[in-house]
Amino acid sequence: MKFTAEQIAGILEGEVVGNPNAEVSKLAKIEEGSEGSLTFLANPKYISHIYTTKATITIVNKTFVPEQNITTTLIKVEDAYKSFSKLLEYYNQVKLMKSGIEQPSVISDDVVYGEGLYLGSFCYIGKNVSIGNNVKIYPNSFIGDNVVIGDNCVFFAGVRIYSETVIGNNCTLHSGTIIGSDGFGFAPQEDGTYQKVPQIGNVIIEDNVEIGACTTIDRATLGSTIIRKGVKLDNQIQIAHNVEIGENTVIASQTGVAGSTKIGKNCMIGGQVGIVGHITIGDNVKVQAQSGIGKSLQDGEVVQGTPAFNYSDFTKSYVHFKNLPKIVSEIDKIKKNN
Repeated sequence: MKFTAEQIAGILEGEVVGNPNAEVSKLAKIEEGSEGSLTFLANPKYISHIYTTKATITIVNKTFVPEQNITTTLIKVEDAYKSFSKLLEYYNQVKLMKSGIEQPSVISDDVVYGEGLYLGSFCYIGKNVSIGNNVKIYPNSFIGDNVVIGDNCVFFAGVRIYSETVIGNNCTLHSGTIIGSDGFGFAPQEDGTYQKVPQIGNVIIEDNVEIGACTTIDRATLGSTIIRKGVKLDNQIQIAHNVEIGENTVIASQTGVAGSTKIGKNCMIGGQVGIVGHITIGDNVKVQAQSGIGKSLQDGEVVQGTPAFNYSDFTKSYVHFKNLPKIVSEIDKIKKNN
């Protein structure tokens, strides 16, 4: 895709200084700019690069006045950083503006879908599926029977949605995500073997949820595993059966949440956190990375450690943890002198 300086200025409500017909087709850092690229200058410490950059177009603040000759065409805006971010969002939307059904793909006869559907090649859509407007499903994806998908959702390549799953509006699922696989339910038998417990519930994902690559969310044994609106999950997270995650909670990579645990809203959970099953975590809780949560937490708690405890106590204790050999040696000396 190519854009002229005039077109970009129109999107950003900016002013062109230079060639309005200058064209760009890629983005670059200002110090790495090349012919045909668009860059921006927001941080004053990079100002020297604007005189040497080979980028065709550079977005700058309106207050910028060059002190030397420049070859790049300028687009002057109120805030270069915000405008560049706006342009990235616009570019992403344009890039995702795909529609139509590619072949080969399989769509069951009773599937209902809205306007603007994009279905990539080698996709499978099961029976009695309902898909809203402007949904993009990239190649090699699987949608099982009786799935409901809202409007403006994007499923990147290789997403797997098992049967009975319900997904709201404006949701993004990245490649390799699996929604609705069986919960880890096995009953021990007298002979030492395990009997599988049928997992007949489903997964409900509400509006405005984003789920990172290779994250897995298990279906409930009975009832539903629920991801409330606004939740953001990073890559490689495991959410077990019957878990509920509250609104606008964010969870970083490699975290595991065991079955039937309830997590409140507006929580922030760091990477590689382990959370046991059948506990409740309140609202506005912060869990530091690599913590182990073995008991319920009240609203607003900030914890760290394995097992996790109050974050302030942890940081104070850590001073003693790292000095423990020295402390023990001093205690031994005192014992000998006594």
